[in-house]
Amino acid sequence: MRYGKTKFPNSIILHQMAAAASYTSSLLPSISHTSQKHLPKSHKMSKVTQRRTNMPIITKCSRGLQDFIGGDLVKLDLGQWLEDVEEHKALAIYSPHEGGYEGRYLNRLRYKGYHFLDLSARGLGDPETTLTKFHPVCPAHVGKQPIARWWFPPEVDYRLSLLPPNAKGLVVWIIEAKVLSKAELQFLAILPSLRPRVKVIAECGNWRKFVWKPLKEIAGLSAQEV
Repeated sequence: MRYGKTKFPNSIILHQMAAAASYTSSLLPSISHTSQKHLPKSHKMSKVTQRRTNMPIITKCSRGLQDFIGGDLVKLDLGQWLEDVEEHKALAIYSPHEGGYEGRYLNRLRYKGYHFLDLSARGLGDPETTLTKFHPVCPAHVGKQPIARWWFPPEVDYRLSLLPPNAKGLVVWIIEAKVLSKAELQFLAILPSLRPRVKVIAECGNWRKFVWKPLKEIAGLSAQEV
C-alpha cells in the first residue's frame, strides 16, 4: 500500500469553494443591495451629497505667455533689478524655497562686470569686524593642540585690492542673512557708503517668487541715515 497525499479531482475542489462562498455571502449580506431606507441615519446620503459624488472632477489649466517663452529662464524684471542695485546699492532679496532663481540675477550682475564675495551669515561673526577690519580667527584644536589665533585682513578691502582694472565693482552676496540681527543688517546697509565700489545683496528669507527690497527698509533705516 502506498501512502501519500490524496489527490482530489479539480471538479470536487471547485464545487467545495463555490459552496463556501455561497455560505459566507448568506451570512454577510451586501450593503449595495440594501435600500437606503433600511440604513441608519448616519449612513444615509442626502440628494446634494449624491449629486456631488456623481459629478465629474474637472481640472482647468490656464496657460500664459511664460509657458511659451520659458518663464523659468526669461526674467522680464532684470532691467529693474540692475537699476535698483545701482540706485539702492544694498538689497534684501527673497527667493523661492526650491532655489535656483537667484542665479539668473547673479549672472546678470556678473555680465555687467561685477565680481562677487560669497559669504554665509552663519559663523560670520561681527560683520563690521570681519568685512572692514583685521580680525582674529581661532582654528579647531581637536582637544590636544594649544589654542591658536590667526589674524586675517579685512575681507572687503582684500577683495577690492584684487579686482582687475576693468571690474565695475564688488558684490558682497550674503546667504542666510535672516539669522542676522537688526544692528548687523544696518551695518550691511551702510557698507556701500563706506566702500563706494561695494554692493550688498542679502538673502533675508523666502517668498513665492523672487522679490527684493532696499536693505535700509528691512533694517529700519531712513534715507537720511544711509
